[in-house]
Amino acid sequence: MPLKDTNCRNAKPQDKPYRLYDEQGLYLEVQPNGGRYWRLKYRFLGKEKRLALGVYPEVGLQDARRKRDDARVQLAGGQDPSLQRRMAKVVSQLDHQHTFESVATQWLSIRESSWDPEYTRTVRQRLELNAYPWLGKLPISSISTPMLVENLQRIIKRGARETARRVAQIYKQIFEFAEAAGITSPNQIGNLSRTLPAKRVKHFAAVTDPEKLGALLKALDSYSGTMPVCCALKLAPLLFCRPGDLRHMEWSEVNLDAGEWLIPGHKMKGLTATKQDRPDHLVPLSQQAVAVLRELKPLTGRHRYAFPSARGGDRPMSNNAVLSALRRMDISGDEMTGHGFRATARTIGAEVLGFRPDLLEHQLAHTVKNPLGRAYDRTSFLPERREMMQAWANYLDTIKR
Repeated sequence: MPLKDTNCRNAKPQDKPYRLYDEQGLYLEVQPNGGRYWRLKYRFLGKEKRLALGVYPEVGLQDARRKRDDARVQLAGGQDPSLQRRMAKVVSQLDHQHTFESVATQWLSIRESSWDPEYTRTVRQRLELNAYPWLGKLPISSISTPMLVENLQRIIKRGARETARRVAQIYKQIFEFAEAAGITSPNQIGNLSRTLPAKRVKHFAAVTDPEKLGALLKALDSYSGTMPVCCALKLAPLLFCRPGDLRHMEWSEVNLDAGEWLIPGHKMKGLTATKQDRPDHLVPLSQQAVAVLRELKPLTGRHRYAFPSARGGDRPMSNNAVLSALRRMDISGDEMTGHGFRATARTIGAEVLGFRPDLLEHQLAHTVKNPLGRAYDRTSFLPERREMMQAWANYLDTIKR
C-alpha cells in the first residue's frame, strides 16, 4: 500500500531502525535518533543495491517518488543509478576545476613556447580584458555559442571590431584544445566568425607612379631622424614586408652573409592557420638591403631587435615610428603609409618590371599554391625570388637618381 505524507510526518523513532515502504522499491528509513531517509532498493546485474534519495522532510514524498522514477528510467536504459550519481559528482568536481580561465591558462602555457613574447602578452591581455570578467569562473563545459556571441557583441559595441575578431579566433583555439583534452564535448561551440560583421577592406595609401616613387625615395634617404628609423625607412621599400614584421626583425633571424631574413611562422600574419602552424617566411635580401643592415648592426646589434624601442628595454620600435617619420616629412596618409610600400612593389613590379605574379604574391607572404593545390614552402623559387628582389632594389636606385 503506497505511503501517505501523514505516515511520513508521524513516523516516530524506535530502538532499532525500521522502514516504511512505498512502491517500486522506495521506502523511508527511520533511525533511532529521529532521522528519516529516503532509500531506493533495486537490482542491477543480479545484485541488490541501495540508492539514497534524500532526507525527509527536506525531500518530500512526491519528490522522492520523482527521484525513484528517474532512477528507474536509468535502469531501463541499462545504467546503474548509483554509478551515474558518482560519475555526475566527478563531472561536477571537474567542472569546478576546469573553468574557462583555468583551461585558457593551460592552453596559453603550451602555446607560448612557440610564440613571440609580445604576441603572448597580447593574447593574455585580450583574455584578461574581454573574456575572464564574464566567462572566467564558469565551467568551460557549460559555455555555449550564444554566451560567446553575447560576449563578442559586447566588444563590438564599444567599437573594437578587430579585437572581437581576434578574440573569436582565440576562443576557437581554446575550445579545440579543451575538446582534444577531453574536457568538453565535440563541436561544443559553433562557427563564431559567422556571427561577426564582415571585415572592412582597408586599402592602404601607396605611390604607384615611378616618377613620384623616385621623389619619395629621395626624401626617405634625406630624412635626418634616428639611425634605426632612417634604416627602417630605407628598408621598407626594399623588403615587401609588413611594417610590423620589419619592426619585429630580430638579429638572430638575419644572415647577412647569405643575404637572407627568415621570419618565424608564429610572427606571420594570416588567418588560414594558427600561429604555431604557419610556415616560416624567407626574405631574400638584396645587396642594398644588406648594406643598410650592416650599417645598422654596430648600433643595435647588442639588442634582440634590429629596431629596438627608443624607450629602451627588450621591445621593438613603436608601431607608428615609420608612419610618424613620413608625416614629419610632410608625406600625408593620402600619399603613402607603411603598408603602402607593399602595394607599390606589387603594382610597379608587375606593371613596369614584369615580375611574375606568383613570385610577387609569394614574396608578399600571400598564400600561393602549386598545381596540386599545396602551398609553396619558404624555399620555393628562391633563386627566382632572389633575382627579383635584387632587380627591384636596382630599379629603386635608378628612379631616385
